[in-house]
Amino acid sequence: MCVHAHPDDESSKGAATMAKYVDEGVEVLVVSCTGGERGDVLNPALKDRPEIEANIREIRRTEMAQAQRILGVKHHWLGFVDSGLPEGDPLPPLPEGCFGLVPLAESTRALVELVRQFRPHVMTTYDENGGYPHPDHIMCHNVSVAAFEAAGDIEAFPDAGDPWQPLKLYYDVTFTRERIEALHNAMVERNIESPYEEWIANWEERAKDRRVPTVTTKVHCADQFDRRDAALLAHATQVDPEGWFFKIPLDVQREVFPWEQFELARSLVDTDLPEDDLFAGVREKAERS
Repeated sequence: MCVHAHPDDESSKGAATMAKYVDEGVEVLVVSCTGGERGDVLNPALKDRPEIEANIREIRRTEMAQAQRILGVKHHWLGFVDSGLPEGDPLPPLPEGCFGLVPLAESTRALVELVRQFRPHVMTTYDENGGYPHPDHIMCHNVSVAAFEAAGDIEAFPDAGDPWQPLKLYYDVTFTRERIEALHNAMVERNIESPYEEWIANWEERAKDRRVPTVTTKVHCADQFDRRDAALLAHATQVDPEGWFFKIPLDVQREVFPWEQFELARSLVDTDLPEDDLFAGVREKAERS
């Protein structure tokens, strides 16, 4: 079960890993906590089009359905409303009724019920800073951690189904310095313009308010990078197809950094670090059972 804040987050964080496990016969469920209703249109070709702005909720649902088909995953809308990304100094209050303001017990119960229905062995989500400080990403973390702990507790949310305890909880890890430098250096060596030159030059400034992740797990999923990119492009309102995300040729990525990275946050099974499989320890437990 991969828990995300908005539609499109699933395609930019761990999508190739999800596709890899689908190819291996694993059931994968993506949970979108919100509908992404307040997301800006980031594709320059689609900006300032009234028909899109007036129907953004339905369009984002259609985009998510296409990404789901590409990745081969199941999908569930948790049903909360996008908080938007507040901007300004001081920051404005969050809009009434949004996900970021929903009482934690309410949102946790919704996810606990889903966990007990789907019965995942592994869950993924964001770190305590949300990966970046969007209120929905931070709330997604809070809800996911709370649901991981509560789903197996017979006394917690007794009306939300029979208890089920997931065995491992991971945080998605995306743009580590190791990955950025490896891809940047590979582009420079090949005399190809790198989109990461400014990132490298300003790394300390960019990273000063970010949590440095502890990478415990690298999943080799290079064969699924094309589906990852196709799923992300399916979120057409949210992604510029000419943007930096797509500037590194796939053959370079597959050669230089053929993994997606995760941080093991909680494990109820024995596992040796570093790992190359989100189900490390889970498979062994299943075999012993």
